[in-house]
Amino acid sequence: MNEEGFTLAVVDPQDLKQAKEEQMDEIIQDIKRSLNLLTGELENFQEIAKYIKPEPGEVPEVTGIDVHGLTLPLNGVIGGDHIIYLDFKKRYDLKARIRDAKAAGQTDVVARLEESYHKAGIALADVSGHQITDALLAAMLHQAFLTGAIYEMDLNGHLSEHLFENLNTRFYNSSSVGKFLTMIYGEIWEDGTFLFISAGHPMPIIFSQKFDRIVDVHEDRLTRFLPIGTLPSENDIDRKTNKSVLGFEHHYEVNKLDLIGSGDIMLLYTDGLQEHHRGEEDYFPNHLETLLREVKDQGAEEICEAIQKDVLAFGGPEDDISFVVIKRT
Repeated sequence: MNEEGFTLAVVDPQDLKQAKEEQMDEIIQDIKRSLNLLTGELENFQEIAKYIKPEPGEVPEVTGIDVHGLTLPLNGVIGGDHIIYLDFKKRYDLKARIRDAKAAGQTDVVARLEESYHKAGIALADVSGHQITDALLAAMLHQAFLTGAIYEMDLNGHLSEHLFENLNTRFYNSSSVGKFLTMIYGEIWEDGTFLFISAGHPMPIIFSQKFDRIVDVHEDRLTRFLPIGTLPSENDIDRKTNKSVLGFEHHYEVNKLDLIGSGDIMLLYTDGLQEHHRGEEDYFPNHLETLLREVKDQGAEEICEAIQKDVLAFGGPEDDISFVVIKRT
């Protein structure tokens, strides 16, 4: 005891060291538990998200047309690019819908449903960002698009511009300012006609079998709209409930391109392919054109595989890369 009457406690350095080690062990265990929880959540998310990827059996079958597509996620698992196929005769019971439309006297709906036997739909979307969690926005689009497509087929017998105006406004109201997605949706017909809408997405390119090169597509004759979710749609019936200081997106218009000759190849792609490079050297379009010249006589699936191999050999990707080959046979 000292002069003031206090007892001075003597702390064993070994005990202090042990206490610090035990405290550190607890912190490490907490970190491990948090990491295990986070890893489990990501694995669960990946497991769910991978089921929205198109299965091989979903690839459209259209007389005289060969279709195949690939997605190369930057992280090797899933990312922000997404492909949706609509083979109307396989996905929907067209006979039942035609029967019901006839019974209801809806002759215009019957005609559109009968046309569905001769075409297929292809959607390609690109969410801003390429992290695993960006696939959430792609999953939202997947479900919203296919749900809307069912209603469109039931009511109108086809997918109209109104579906995309609704999707646009829905994403405007639900996604953050810093997150958006580009999208192209088109329908390829047996005669090689491709009717499509582009929302901020790169325009298709066409490789001509006759001229043995990528031919010019006059983009000034085509209409491209802002990415999905950037502005609400002006034709939305609920327009008054949507506040937008920057205005509204105009009514969507359909573009048209044609695969005129047998062997012509159309390519839909995301900007990951368009901006792929090696140092100062770009892959698109010159290297791509050289490859297409070499593989132009192969089927769509083989062409896709050749592009994949060539892209990866050219240089390491810096973004998700996706593309769909549509070949007239």
